[in-house]
Amino acid sequence: MNNRGSNIVLIGFMGSGKTTTGLKLSYKLHMPVEDTDRLIEKKQRTSISEIFAQDGEEAFRRMETELLRDIVGRKYGRILSVGGGMPVREENRALLKQCGKVFYLRAKAETIYDRIKEDTTRPLLQCADPLSKIQELLAERAEAYEKCADVILDVDGLPVYKVVEEILKYTAPTEMKKEKHGNTETKTKITKLLVINGPNLNFLGIREKSVYGTQDYQYLLDLISQKAKACDCQIQVFQSNHEGAIIDRIQEAYFDGTQGIVINPGAYTHYSYAIRDALASITVPKVEIHISDITKREEFRKTSVTKEACDHQIYGQGLNGYLMAIDYIFENFCKKELK
Repeated sequence: MNNRGSNIVLIGFMGSGKTTTGLKLSYKLHMPVEDTDRLIEKKQRTSISEIFAQDGEEAFRRMETELLRDIVGRKYGRILSVGGGMPVREENRALLKQCGKVFYLRAKAETIYDRIKEDTTRPLLQCADPLSKIQELLAERAEAYEKCADVILDVDGLPVYKVVEEILKYTAPTEMKKEKHGNTETKTKITKLLVINGPNLNFLGIREKSVYGTQDYQYLLDLISQKAKACDCQIQVFQSNHEGAIIDRIQEAYFDGTQGIVINPGAYTHYSYAIRDALASITVPKVEIHISDITKREEFRKTSVTKEACDHQIYGQGLNGYLMAIDYIFENFCKKELK
């Protein structure tokens, strides 16, 4: 099966903006982004610089080809940011074209040098005259890049949001369309939500039953699972008693296609500015949920530092509040727009 049309592949010389562009596209399209260099580093458990030093460039190029073969065989719906030398091999160019629509971010040598002259992690540029090396490599690779590309974008002097806008002209976001009065009515389809539970939520049914009820955490998980089936939506549930783990999961939601977050920060609600900042950095719909009525409890519980980073707050509705939060996202952010 060829799933080529569902992917975006970014190629270009180092410093052309592939990583930054990929991250911005990930937010716009709710698609995960993967960097081939990072995937290789993760698999080899070492850095690209160390691979070059220990095994040589040719070994690294073989690793790139092996990675591409693996990616071609997977399910799709992602953004792929490709190492600068990957398209040089003819075999790799063919594999990249199988992966998705290929965008070449073309930049001049002077632009690239200005962007990466302070970067000491680029093994190919550890030389006396990096600018000349960039010019030499660009001349060698230009034809390969152009042969591989479906679309060529000149990015010199172009801010990243403009690059993203240009790419979006060639891609279609996931949407539901129907004709109405001569216009196209577009409805965002929400297919992936995330529920985050903070400290002590795993002790439901054990802690303070008079406040939080007698149903245990598994009951809550089953309740959300049933809601996911009813909504025809994937709802992932994450729980941690640790602030850093919650922040990491919120940040991960930026990249993995999450379209809405329901969060019960637990006690972190009242003082975790770090979680508040993480929530503020993710612009998908967010609803803060509390099982008990925090306005009728201890004074400190009446303050929520995370509330302002969310679109809505629900409290005092028991476990049913989670279902209400999910409904709120569907009702308020699955909107119709006429185009």
